[in-house]
Amino acid sequence: MNEFANTARLICVAYRATAAVLVVESWMKLAKPGESLDPTEPPSEALDRQEVVALMGEVPGQQRQRILPIIRTDAGGFFGFGDFDVPEMDEIQGRFAQLFPPKQPSGDARQLARAMLTAMGVTEQSLRGDWQGN
Repeated sequence: MNEFANTARLICVAYRATAAVLVVESWMKLAKPGESLDPTEPPSEALDRQEVVALMGEVPGQQRQRILPIIRTDAGGFFGFGDFDVPEMDEIQGRFAQLFPPKQPSGDARQLARAMLTAMGVTEQSLRGDWQGN
């Protein structure tokens, strides 16, 4: 997962991204009202965990997120997304946050990022992809 986040950061630098949105499926655990969250219990192991899709969008200096609880059928199939009624978070932290560098990268930094991506097999053509095959 760290490689994915770091590759996204390189793409933002190499191609002068002006915005980025990551969509990830995850487990989430919320603290009960009046209680604090137990940091020793991973959400994936919590009995009262929620399966969610997180949309995390960034532009330089600003972040937004939307969390959509996944609703499953009784048989476990995907049914749809629910509403997540919590106050909007004003800061996102973690491996998938702060995709943009704190200051505008130089041309040399962009070239280095492209070279690193190419060495990893990530090219402009591969980023465009063949969406008709999906």
